[in-house]
This record gives sequence, structure tokens and C-alpha cells, in this order.
Amino acid sequence: MVEIKTPEQIAKMREAGLVVAAVHAATREAAVPGATTRDLDEVARKVLAEHDAKSNFLGYGGFPATICTSVNEVVVHGIPDEKTVLKDGDIISIDAGAIIDGWHGDAAYTAFVGTGHAPELVELSRVTEESMWAGLAAMKLGNRLVDISRAIESYIRRQPRPATGKYGIIEDYGGHGIGTEMHMDPHLLNYVARKRGKGPKLIPGFCLAIEPMVSLGTAQTDVLEDNWTVITTDGTWSSHWEHSVALTEEGPLVLTAVDGGKAKLAEYGVTTAPDPLA
Repeated sequence: MVEIKTPEQIAKMREAGLVVAAVHAATREAAVPGATTRDLDEVARKVLAEHDAKSNFLGYGGFPATICTSVNEVVVHGIPDEKTVLKDGDIISIDAGAIIDGWHGDAAYTAFVGTGHAPELVELSRVTEESMWAGLAAMKLGNRLVDISRAIESYIRRQPRPATGKYGIIEDYGGHGIGTEMHMDPHLLNYVARKRGKGPKLIPGFCLAIEPMVSLGTAQTDVLEDNWTVITTDGTWSSHWEHSVALTEEGPLVLTAVDGGKAKLAEYGVTTAPDPLA
């Protein structure tokens, strides 16, 4: 069953989403050469405390940290620690969440550490982020879940192939419903699986976390011995972008974007719903 939210509940999710945006801003500033991933986790903890919010990652299935810090070939679920020191030229995907009054927000971004990044890494992050926005733009009344998957995959497939080979759309992980829990039905693939059908119709109150993950090579992953850290099987670097979004009678509202997604979705000809907290 898909959990459908009322306007009042979406407003609470918007509160949580803005806390996630604040965590993103603070960790992005702190992701510099010499910082450890544990340092970034501490930054996130302080932001959550300042907003009287809880972490929806800490303790989830035994996860031991406030955020996920996934460096270079790590796709998702990297565990912050004192041993992982960020270096000039690294990329890091930071996945963060927050709970306000029982309602969840969840979003991720890829950051460049220092300078001197290869053009294909810059393009990898851009392609991944833009595919997310293509998926968000497909969050329309009357569309079905598969339309979001198709928008994400189609955007990626239209891009010129990287010099290193190809873009691998990670197959084992995807987006999800969100609301009173961080991970809820339905599961959202970042590609179209012919045998999965069209999925549910998108109606007002439908809330999703849309999160493409793309590598510079394979679509396949392995999980390390810690049972969390997910890496590409061929060692190619990857990017991860995510926003939580609610669909209303007046259109989509990107809950974890400071402007509600207004500027980016306008590029797709989509008008966002009014911000309930404005």
C-alpha cells in the first residue's frame, strides 16, 4: 500500500526536508581535503540538534552513523569513520535525512573535494543530477511510477558516452516512497524493467525519494564485509543524487530543495506547488 499524505502532513515533511537541506549546506562546506568522513558526520549531528530533528539514518537496521559518506568507487551507504581522510580530487556522495514530528526527509548530493577533477567526473555528477531532475519533472498527476523511471533512464542514455566507456545505471538500488518511514512502498527503479509493469498512478499526496546512482562503468555492485558499504564491482567511481518530492493538486513540491525545486523544474516547463511554509 502506498501511503498518501494530506496537505498538513506534506507541510511537516517540508519542515524535515528543509533540515536535510541545512545538513547538505553544512557538510558541503566541510567536505575539504584533510577532513575525515567522521568530521562530516559530526557536522550533520550538530545541524540536526540545532533544528530539534532526529536522524533517520542512525540506528536504521543497525547503521552506526548520522549520514552516509560514499567516496569515489563507493556508491551508497558508506560509513563515516576517522580513517577515511578526504583528498584533493576525491568525490563524495553524502546522503542525509531528518525526522520532524515523525515525518521524514531524505536527500543526497555529490561534492567535489578540492580541485583538479577530471572532466568525466564533473560530467558524471552533472548527468546524474540532471537525470534526477528529469525524474522529478515526471512527477505529474496522471503519470505512473514507470514514467519517472523512464525519464531518468532516457536522460542518461541521451548523453554522450564518457571517454572511459559508458554510464552504468546502478541496478540493485533505487528510489522509494517516504513519509512516516524513510523507506516505504513503492520501490522506484532508475531504469525501465519491462516485466515490472507501469506501477501505481501518481495522485495528490504521493511522496517519493527519487535517487539515481550512476557509475563510469558497471551497473553491478558488491557489499563490503561491514554489510553496508556498496562499491562498484569494477572500481569505477560513481555519483548519487536524491531529493524527496510530494505531489499535490497544484503540482510537485521538492521537499528537500530550498526553493521547492522551482528554478530547476521551470527548465522542464513544470510549475511547482506553493510552499506550505512560505
